[in-house]
Amino acid sequence: GGGGGPPPAPPRGGRGGGPRPPGLEPRAALSVAAATSGRAVLISGLTVMVAMAGMFITGNKVFTSFGVGTILVVAVSMLGSLTVLPATLAWLGDRVERGRIPGLARARGADAEPRLWGAVVDLVLKRPVVSIALAGGALLALSIPVLGMHTKLSGFEDLPRKLAIVRTYDRLQAAFPGKDAPAVTVVKSDRPLDTPQARAAVEELRRKALASGEMFDPIQVDASSDRRVLRIQIPLAGSGTDAKSNHALATLRGELLPQTVGALPGVEVATTGYTAGTKDFNDLMKARTPLVFAFVLGLAFVLLLVTFRSLVVSMTAIALNLLSVGAAYGLLVLVFQHGVGEGLLGFRSPGGITAWLPIFLFVVLFGLSMDYHVFIISRIREAVDLGARTEHAVAHGIKTTAGTVTSAALVMVAVFAIFATLTSIEMKELGVGLAAAILIDATIVRAVLLPASMKLLGEWNWYLPKSLSWLPRTVHEPALDARPQPVDA
Repeated sequence: GGGGGPPPAPPRGGRGGGPRPPGLEPRAALSVAAATSGRAVLISGLTVMVAMAGMFITGNKVFTSFGVGTILVVAVSMLGSLTVLPATLAWLGDRVERGRIPGLARARGADAEPRLWGAVVDLVLKRPVVSIALAGGALLALSIPVLGMHTKLSGFEDLPRKLAIVRTYDRLQAAFPGKDAPAVTVVKSDRPLDTPQARAAVEELRRKALASGEMFDPIQVDASSDRRVLRIQIPLAGSGTDAKSNHALATLRGELLPQTVGALPGVEVATTGYTAGTKDFNDLMKARTPLVFAFVLGLAFVLLLVTFRSLVVSMTAIALNLLSVGAAYGLLVLVFQHGVGEGLLGFRSPGGITAWLPIFLFVVLFGLSMDYHVFIISRIREAVDLGARTEHAVAHGIKTTAGTVTSAALVMVAVFAIFATLTSIEMKELGVGLAAAILIDATIVRAVLLPASMKLLGEWNWYLPKSLSWLPRTVHEPALDARPQPVDA
């Protein structure tokens, strides 16, 4: 492409809309599939692995271990798809068709397209502006609640109140506020802390804590056997993660401890507990989230740019995937933070989203949605390279991949929806978030926003500045015999 306008249109095969069924022999068909679909599998797998690598930047060992495990699984699966699967298909030959279930056999040929998605895509391509306004507007509206997202670590109070142990917990909490999840302060010294000065500092801490009105009895002090470590448990006001608890924690850390035990010579002081854990974890995630987003989005953009040799395709892919993730976030906030649909899902709103979920959902959803995107765009790009108009290539690519994308999405939605039926609020949030995002991405984004945006962009979809013309160009030599045939005017 050039820098001053859209690149010239690719050579046409006539006025046809896309590739026709080549009718190749099994071995030749397998070679074509390995060169075209195999490339899509490779790029999709690499994209998922890039997204999962974002876990390494969180600074959390649980996320790091999850990222390593997921990358290994994807790598092994991708390797099997590129080697074992083609070898198995070559060995089976026509025997792969045996055992087909009567009535479920799908029509053969590249022109076999789902009627429902075909009708949807045709309608979208006729009215791209209206489609983007309606679908994009709906997803943007659904993303608005994200601006008020509050995150917290799940605790005992997030369990269903109908459980007997939870009812007992509620009675204890009413009688002894903050006792179930106190702030735990550890004081460590190189010398024994049983001196009069140390005891006076602990007593001063107790007095100031109770006088603050934000901390309560019983304040419990325990010492190690060598008296060099003290553990001081101080119940805080509030529910543990609300504004009262956070303010009490700030008072304890910022004022009371430095004025009392923290002023002892040669000591180290640190505070943990439910409130402190939530606060510190939230602070860590907020600090690392921009880095994770920048890493994942940046590498994915470069990978797509190299793959499709197009700035526009790369940018629209990032934008569409962010839109689906944002809509999933917004739905989570509406349901679990504001309590919309509590009765339907059988839970009581905890007033926030599990702290580890936003980053986890981002990398997982971005990886899965980019997997779909690369698969679809690969088919579209193949059709364009073989001479089809962009509009026809978009219709052909989406229609011919709709069955595969929809089937995979339905399987994942069904699996993730099971998590929404579990008692744990964290699992409910995970299930609803993943199921909703996959459903939104496989329907609204892929069947409406993607074709509509590509229709409006036209040949601009394949724009590449001259300064990037050095990027490698991939040509599918085995597929050249499958190019679109000219159609008489």
